[in-house]
Formats: sequence, C-alpha cells, structure tokens
Amino acid sequence: MAYKITDACVNCGACEGECPVEAISEKDGARWIDPAKCQDCGACAGVCPTEAIIAG
Repeated sequence: MAYKITDACVNCGACEGECPVEAISEKDGARWIDPAKCQDCGACAGVCPTEAIIAG
C-alpha cells in the first residue's frame, strides 16, 4: 500500500528528492504521492520534518 501525505505537509519539498521512483510532486500547494508509482520504500517518510508522510 502506498504512502500518503497528510494535511500536516508544509510543502518544503524534502521528500520529493528522496523518492527513487519520482512518485512525489506538488499538487494544490502541497506535495502528493502518486499511488500507482509508489513502491512503499518509506524513504520519503524518513526525511519529512513534520512527519506528514504515513503508510497508507
């Protein structure tokens, strides 16, 4: 199951560069994870300063 970004996201972009499959992009003023691309590795969650990324 893909990771998800919650409303706690401050759109800092730290997660986007960590994603090995480029599943994270900006959408409506926050970051968004494409569930079709996400490989469930958790690299993004490890760098999120607000802990806004959760296993979905």
